[in-house]
Amino acid sequence: MQRVRGRLPQIIASRDDAVALFAPRLADAQDENLYVAHLDRERRLLALCLAPGRGRQIDVPLRTIIRDALEFDTASLVLAHNHPSGDPTPSSDDLYVTRRLIHVARALEVGVLDHLVFAAKGFVSFRDRGLL
Repeated sequence: MQRVRGRLPQIIASRDDAVALFAPRLADAQDENLYVAHLDRERRLLALCLAPGRGRQIDVPLRTIIRDALEFDTASLVLAHNHPSGDPTPSSDDLYVTRRLIHVARALEVGVLDHLVFAAKGFVSFRDRGLL
């Protein structure tokens, strides 16, 4: 995963803060991409990482996400990716990978606060839909 540099918000205290962080990066992306925000206990942003995809698919690097979480001493994560198809509805693969990550992260005392899916028709929050 690539670490995103540049001006980033200091705190991701709410879903709206996460949407403001990710939407400009994902809403109109032509390829599917995954971003992971690593937060400390006060939800201060420690790092923002990108796993670029190719076309309409991305391999979610679970081992790398966990390695980064340990390196940054992450307390919680917020994930976001896009669907270039235009439909933000989470796929069965999205649900499966997110649940696997939650399971592994929980064992390491790292929380997954939300997973957002962006598309031309808006976005979906896993937390808002009760999927976390």
